[in-house]
Formats: sequence, C-alpha cells, structure tokens
Amino acid sequence: MAVDNEIALARQQVEVEANDEQGEQQFADGFSGKTVIGTLFVALIMLPGALYLGLVAGQGLGPAAEWVTIVLFSEIMRRSFLPMRRQEIYILYYVAAALTGLAADKGISGGSFGYLIWAQYFIQSPQAAIVAHSIPGWVVPPAGSPALLHRTFFSAAWEVPIGLLVIGELLGRFNWISAGYFLFRITSDLEQLPFPMAPVAASGATALAEAASKEESWRWRVFSIGSMVGLIFGFLYIAIPVFTGVVFGHALQLLPIPFLDTTVNTETILPGAITGFNPNIGNALIGFVIPYPIVAGSMWGSMIFRVLGAPFFYHLGVFGNAATGGWSPGMNGIYTKQVTDIKFWMSVNIGLQIAVALIGASSVIKVLSDARKNRANRGMRKELPKGRGDLPMWIPLVIWVTVTVFYMLLCEHLINGDGHQFPAWLLIFYGLIWSPFNSYVSARMNGLTGSTVSVPFLKQISIMESGYTHVDAWYAPIPLNDFGYLAQRFRELELTGTKFVSLIKAEALMFVVVLPASFVFWAFFWHTNQIPSSQFPFANKMWPIAATFEAMFDRINAKGGGMQWVHQSINYSRIGWGIFSGLGLYGLFSLVRIPVLFFYGFVGGIGANPPDVITTFIGAYLSKTYFEKRFGLENWRKYTPVLLAGFSCGTGLIAMASIALALIAKSVNYLPF
Repeated sequence: MAVDNEIALARQQVEVEANDEQGEQQFADGFSGKTVIGTLFVALIMLPGALYLGLVAGQGLGPAAEWVTIVLFSEIMRRSFLPMRRQEIYILYYVAAALTGLAADKGISGGSFGYLIWAQYFIQSPQAAIVAHSIPGWVVPPAGSPALLHRTFFSAAWEVPIGLLVIGELLGRFNWISAGYFLFRITSDLEQLPFPMAPVAASGATALAEAASKEESWRWRVFSIGSMVGLIFGFLYIAIPVFTGVVFGHALQLLPIPFLDTTVNTETILPGAITGFNPNIGNALIGFVIPYPIVAGSMWGSMIFRVLGAPFFYHLGVFGNAATGGWSPGMNGIYTKQVTDIKFWMSVNIGLQIAVALIGASSVIKVLSDARKNRANRGMRKELPKGRGDLPMWIPLVIWVTVTVFYMLLCEHLINGDGHQFPAWLLIFYGLIWSPFNSYVSARMNGLTGSTVSVPFLKQISIMESGYTHVDAWYAPIPLNDFGYLAQRFRELELTGTKFVSLIKAEALMFVVVLPASFVFWAFFWHTNQIPSSQFPFANKMWPIAATFEAMFDRINAKGGGMQWVHQSINYSRIGWGIFSGLGLYGLFSLVRIPVLFFYGFVGGIGANPPDVITTFIGAYLSKTYFEKRFGLENWRKYTPVLLAGFSCGTGLIAMASIALALIAKSVNYLPF
C-alpha cells in the first residue's frame, strides 16, 4: 500500500507540473495544415542542413531542430493571426525531433538513406577488403558495381537494398507505434507510473502556445528565463569551443567536455572507479524535475558501486587486467566505464533488469487481480479519458507480434542459403522473448526514473555464442529492439491533450515526405561529390576509422577469430547474483521503509556515469532544500519542467547559431580572395 501511495504521489506531481488547469483534460487533433507546412519545412530546409552539418562537422542539430522549428512557426502563425494550439505545437515538435538522431561516430544525419551511403563507402574501403566479398547484395551493390562507380541510386543493383529500407521504414512505424502504445497502456494506465520527464515537452508546447495566443502567463515568463540561462550556458559550453576551433585551429573549452575527468588522478586510491564532475547545467535542471528519492537513490547506487566499491571489485579480479583486456591504470573515465561494464557490470545489470521485470510483473498481476475483483474495465482504470483515441489492447499487440514474425521470416529468407543456417531459436528469442521483456523493463524504468536501461553488445555476444560464423548476420533486419522509451511519447500526447491519432497522421506524412526528401538530398550530395571527400572534413577523417572498427566487428564471429572479451562478457552466475541482489534490495528497502522510488533510482544508478549523477543530485538537492521553500512546493513543481524546456530551447538556438557561423568561417577560408 505504501508503494502504491508513493507512486501515486509522484504521478500527481507530474500532472501538476504539466497542467495546472482545473477540469477534465480536453483532447484535440494536433495534425492540421499548419503541421503539414511545418513538416515540409523540416523535410526541405532542416533535413539537408542536418545532413551537411553531420558530414562537415560531425554535429547534429539536436534540440535546435525541435525548438527552432516550433519557435519560428509559432511566430509566423501569431503574426498571421493564426496562433498555433499546443496540440499543433507538440506535433510539430515531434516531427522536428526526427532530425535529432545522429550516428556520432560517422556523422550521419538527414534520414535513413545516409546509411546506404555509408554502406557503399564501407564495401569499397580498404579496411573492408577482408569481409567485402561476404557482404550480401541485399545490403549494398558489390564493389566495382557501375551503381557505385557512377555514384547513383538509379540502378537495378539498388532495388533490393532500397526496397528493404522502405519496408523497414514502413513496418518500423507499425512496430514501434503499436509497441509504444501497448507499453503506455500497461505502465501509465494500469500501473499509473509518473513518467517524470514527460512534462518537459508538454510544458514547453503549452508555454509557446500561450505566448502565440497573447495569453502569456507564468509559463512564458519561466520559459523565457530558462531560455536565457540556456543561451548563456550554450555560449560558454558550445559556442566558444566551436568558433575558436574554426578560427584558431584549437577549441578553447571554458567548461570541460564531456565532463571533468579525474579518474586517472584518483586511480591509486580508487582503482577501477570513475571520478569527475559534469558541469552541464542541463543535468542539474533534470534534477529539478525528477522526484528527489529517485535522484538520491541513483546517486547512492552510483557512488557505492561505481566509486567507493570499485577498489573492492578490482581486487577481487572481476575487472580483469591489462593482460586479459580488462581495466588497467591510465584509463580515463570513458574507457574505465566501457571496460568495467563489459568485464563485470553487464552481467550484473542484466540480472537487475530481470529483477525489475519480476517486480513489475507482480505489480501488474496485483492490479489486474484487484481490478477483476472490482470488475473495473477488465484491469484498466475505470474510465479512460474521453476523446484520447484509445484502441482495444489486442489490436496493437497483434500488430506488434505480426510485424515481429514478419521480420523473423524475412531474416530466415535473407540469411539462410548457400550453406548458411542462422539459428531459428535465436530469432524467436530476439523477437518474442527479449525484445518484449527488455522493452517493458525499459518502459517501466522510464516511467519511474525518466531514463531507460539497455544491455550493450547483446546481439554480438548472442550470435557469437550461437556458433553462427557468417558476416550477413550483422546486416540482417533482426528483430532485436527496445521500444521502452516510446511509451513516454504517448504520455506526452496525453499531457498536451493531443489525440493519439495525430501521431499516426504525422508518421504517415513523414513517411511520404521526409523519406523521399532523404533520398533526393543524399542522392544529390553523393552524385556531386564522393562521400567522404575533402568537401566533407568530418566524414573524410572519421569514416576510415569507423570502417576499421566495423570490419573488426564483422569478423568477431568468424571461425578461429572473434574477441575473447566478448565471449567473457556474459556470465550466468553473475546474472543470477544480479537477480538475487535486485530482489533482495527491494525486500530490504521495503522492510526498513525506504521509498520504493529510491530503490529504482538505486538500481539505475549502478549502471550510470558518476559525474553525470552527481550534477543531477546537486540540482535535486538545491530544488528540495532551497527552491521549494523559496517559491512554494506546488509552484516550484509547476515551474521546473517549463524551465528545463526553455533551457533546451536556448541551448539549441545558440548551438545552431554557433555552428552556422563556424560553417561560414570554414567556407570563407577556402575562398580565393
């Protein structure tokens, strides 16, 4: 009962943060002519900018793509006496967010066709010579193909790769929308989890809608304050390094990026520990939004196991040593986390995830049992919000399973043949066991703590353990997914009063507009210049390095090859100890009446990066001890998500401006006068 009350209070806090209006939530369609124009703007203006920026500077548009688009359109519509409603603003925000994705090691942005451009480079690169002959034609035309020599997509050799990409884009939308909606109904409607980060986008959309309609309230003032803080911080953290790097050839960092790393300095007294501090104010503002017990639990979990307990685990030998490819003195914080994760924490975290899933399953069973006794809408809450646009639960479940089975059959068709026999049990495990399980755990952790969980290298490890030795497994559309974070999308729709069908309409429009735009712009850039080349400095420098690593990973399951550390990274006894420890900690915390949210934060903190967690805790501590008293608990809870949304907007705007100036400066450097 105490657990239910605690989660209910956190849920109530989120409701207050997102909307302080009284009365029943009114839902409206966010898809309109305004959002159609906004989508065209994103596809025709923002997308080529994101594409070019990634290849030239290795930078993504990030929050700039979202906030620049909605601020621009909000102002245009306001001056046209056609103010945008918050439902329309949120859908436009959602469409623009599609451009924030970036393959950081390759600088690939600007839509899905960028990955075909990468594939054509990789198969022709010297680094891929040892595996190029084994890459199937349904991935990319073979090296020496006229389609590659003439740098054109208009060739029969591209029909199957492009066809698979289009099928993946279409079915992928069916897959994640159905999975995200199903997980939302379980975690939000059934378990009533709070989703503490959902009010950020919702509050930002509401603030801009109020400003656009000349009904400015406290939201716009708080949003503006956050934007100014973001502008100042972005100037110090992003603009100065970007511009000085272009002008002087060396980036001046007033604030360390990505964090102040003291791991090497403390390794004598804390071997294997990750120490440092992240000066990113955004992390502190996140601490304002997430419930304090979660942040405190995350800080203690990270400090106890990743910092203070690291020497104990190191002396036990679980982190390995230099001879075994494990941790060794001299490694910085990033390498320390990677190595210790692979050597030890990966297995433990899998066990902890299983424990979280078992706890969540017991919670769902209890709610369903109680609801059945009360005959309350077959396990859901008594009455779903009117006008939200809900479907019977079986429909998204059937769509999810059907698409997953199709992918399994497609993989069987693509991979098997020529003596290749990919284990069918592994596809079943990926699609029907692990993906639903991991997605539920991830959605539940997102609903409780605002962050998801993941298991790195699971695909590589499981394929190696299966004994399958061919390269094509790394390119097949294997249904190994984590849809957990998508449950929050539907929670954001709910908080902004946007009908769920609006998202489906937006995705349909993006499929027929953004995907063709990606094809056109990537085909144009590739046909005019080889990618990579001197015209694209970041890609020219980083793609050969990325090709080396990809060729190496393509060989890890080869006969007589492979990497021993990958084989050693999954330890079943440690997974068992992780399950036992997770359930034991839950029981212990419940026994001594420690808040259940503290437990979930504690478990999440074990896999977190300590410098990030410390900054978030500082924000949460200041929020609890000063700001809540200064502004009042209820008012401060309303302010925090709007403040964070404004900060993201300000940081995104200064990032876009600084990168634009940097690109202009680079262009001027090549002019002959």
